[in-house]
Amino acid sequence: MSAPASQLNPYAKFLADARPHDVLEMTAVTIARLIRHTGAEQLTRAPAPGKWSIRDILCHLADCEITFGFRLRQTIAEPNHVIQPFDQEAWAGPYSALDARDALDSFGAFRRWNMLFIRAVGAEVEAKPVVHPERGEMTFRTIVETMGGHDINHLRQIENLV
Repeated sequence: MSAPASQLNPYAKFLADARPHDVLEMTAVTIARLIRHTGAEQLTRAPAPGKWSIRDILCHLADCEITFGFRLRQTIAEPNHVIQPFDQEAWAGPYSALDARDALDSFGAFRRWNMLFIRAVGAEVEAKPVVHPERGEMTFRTIVETMGGHDINHLRQIENLV
């Protein structure tokens, strides 16, 4: 028996009825528009102790885009692949030494590459299974939907911080 969609994709509530591909195509552009007139101080100010700044969120998005891309490719290339989770807080250690706009540029480049890959493999791979050790069996499509919901979650955070 497979897990409920909300367990497979904890970001499903953010995606709601939005089309994942549309969200994925627009996220980097939307973020660039949101922060266009935002200065370095605002980009690096954490809203509260232990909470991420806009820069931290952008670095996280770039890191996640690498991770999502790897997961998508492994789903296609390796039968019965088990995804390796990661500790986002541990990955965030060097974020304070990085630049927000560089992170956005990196995220945008990785996203463009991942979207080219997603379009190249086509709809016929959407049902290809992969296992997440914490969430259970999911599919290529579930990963794409997770990406979209994850984007919306962080877009809302950035909107609130701007």
